Amino acid sequence: MKKIVLFFLFAVLITSCKPKEKIVGTGVDNKTERIIKGFWAISSVTYPGQEYIKVTSFDIADSKCFVGSKWKFVTNNNKGNILLTNSSCIAFNSPTTFYFNKDGNFVMKILNGSKSRKVTEGYILSFANVSENSFQLIDKINVGGKVIDVVYQFNRD
Repeated sequence: MKKIVLFFLFAVLITSCKPKEKIVGTGVDNKTERIIKGFWAISSVTYPGQEYIKVTSFDIADSKCFVGSKWKFVTNNNKGNILLTNSSCIAFNSPTTFYFNKDGNFVMKILNGSKSRKVTEGYILSFANVSENSFQLIDKINVGGKVIDVVYQFNRD
């Protein structure tokens, strides 16, 4: 019985997800937005300890489910879409809204059937290693009191 309780506590500690953040301000970096216009796919999701830690990305699914996901960014209206395509994971398809703030961070709200103005929480991620054909979004999450980077590698689709 003791082993079952310890296993359960360990499983709770190593399962992690980043809570949604209150989104305030609408500062925009138009140059960065123009770079990501179009269709993209996530080729990998990496983070330290991924063989031991389960990360639920964007409160949707296990981070592994995002490998192969399709993303669309329409920069003239800051709208987009996420489509999970991994057949061994839950089906998910949702419109998004996004922008780059003046700090260079990617700010995204997953609408999931709601109007953008009604969704007040979202995700703030770092943007790195940008080129015409690839970029990275980096999410900082807390695992057992230690902040780790979850890196989503995007490639043009």
